[in-house]
Amino acid sequence: MWKEPSAGIALAASEGDATRLPEPAVVASVEAGSIGEELGFQPGDRLLSINGKRPRDLIDLQFLVGEEELTLEVEDPDGTLHVVELEKDLDDGLGLGFTEALFDGLKQCNNHCPFCFIDQQPPGKRRSLYLKDDDYRLSFLYGSYLTLTNLGASDWQRIEEQRLSPLYVSVHATEAALRSRLLVNPRAGLLLEQLAWFAERDLQIHAQVVVCPGINDGAALEQTLRDLAGFAAGDWPAVLSAAVVPVGLTRFRPPGDALKAVDRSSARAVIDLVEPLQQEFQQGLASRFAWLSDEWYLIAGLPLPPRHSYEDLPQQENGVGSIRAFLEALDLATTDLPARLNDPRRLSWVVGHLVAEALEPVVARLNAVEGLELMLYGLPSPYWGQQQVVTGLLTGSDLLAGLAGQDLGDALLLPSVMLRQGEPVFLDDLTLVELEQRLPVPVQLLQGADDLVAVCTRKQSNAD
Repeated sequence: MWKEPSAGIALAASEGDATRLPEPAVVASVEAGSIGEELGFQPGDRLLSINGKRPRDLIDLQFLVGEEELTLEVEDPDGTLHVVELEKDLDDGLGLGFTEALFDGLKQCNNHCPFCFIDQQPPGKRRSLYLKDDDYRLSFLYGSYLTLTNLGASDWQRIEEQRLSPLYVSVHATEAALRSRLLVNPRAGLLLEQLAWFAERDLQIHAQVVVCPGINDGAALEQTLRDLAGFAAGDWPAVLSAAVVPVGLTRFRPPGDALKAVDRSSARAVIDLVEPLQQEFQQGLASRFAWLSDEWYLIAGLPLPPRHSYEDLPQQENGVGSIRAFLEALDLATTDLPARLNDPRRLSWVVGHLVAEALEPVVARLNAVEGLELMLYGLPSPYWGQQQVVTGLLTGSDLLAGLAGQDLGDALLLPSVMLRQGEPVFLDDLTLVELEQRLPVPVQLLQGADDLVAVCTRKQSNAD
């Protein structure tokens, strides 16, 4: 018999123990025409309870508002309390956005991985850069990776009850001793038991393997991928995909960590190991199952695989096929370019040094338009101490250093992936406003391939 999943913390059960209650959910936005707008919600309002329960996070909130009859307790920014009762359809939401996804705090990482990017940053930057997210709820909501090492019995129970699937899991190695060594945590060796737990309950994950040359590559990587593939068969596979990504090392990492950066030789060795496994998995699972992130091919100096080889791009947000998908989108966006521009334009476009070569054919295609000159700058990152860097890791200081004295044309086109989501600030805390003040041309943000083409051509049709 179906058991209704529990959600939220009952206010009555928390009387006398206020510390058990999560923080109220603070409204950030109200969708036009929504139930929330009809009820008079405004940004800054604090949602205290839904049917007598305080949500712990957005997941709880979604469950709680799924009832037909709701009693909402709301506090205005001035402290005025309101109780609102309403009836709605089961599928209707309130149309509210909130300032945070978690109302009871972030579950932080309890591992000590030497390759952790958070620990490879300089001190003194904004606090959020040093938060080690290892929270299964953010994994479910946004696809962030977690290790499963910090989950208690109540967390496992909630994952099962609320069917929080798929989750995204950083595996790195399936052999118990090696995974414990990589994560510096004895609990890390429980991974295969945890995967069996997912399989028994028809819950699913996407896996990630960060490869550290000389540690978990070679035979260890092959064993890891084969072990993961063992959970990928059947009508309801527990492991849906595996992404293989290279370790990223910065000049700020602790000394004596024994880690080695991926170079051309090690990149080709990993490609030579994984590609035959993909063919093997294709025969047994009807899917390549394990994919290499684009960086492997770019570091190795090899062409990216064709688009169809990535299937439905299950790990695109992890850099697997993201450049190939961007190139495909650019191909579509440039199929109907104008022959010439009535108003000539000279523009500059900045990307990470690692991806620049792959984008040169697109730049050549755009520069075939008479009156358009697009200058591509592929920059390294002195900030991180990386020559071969992806676009999303370029900082404001990298841009200032790499573009100093360069011809930037009439405007600089900047991929928005360099900025923190929702905030105009780079990873080194330089703001977009500060960058523009120190550049001789205005900056225009790009959201994707269509943006690039539209800005370059000003959406002119090929009437000529």
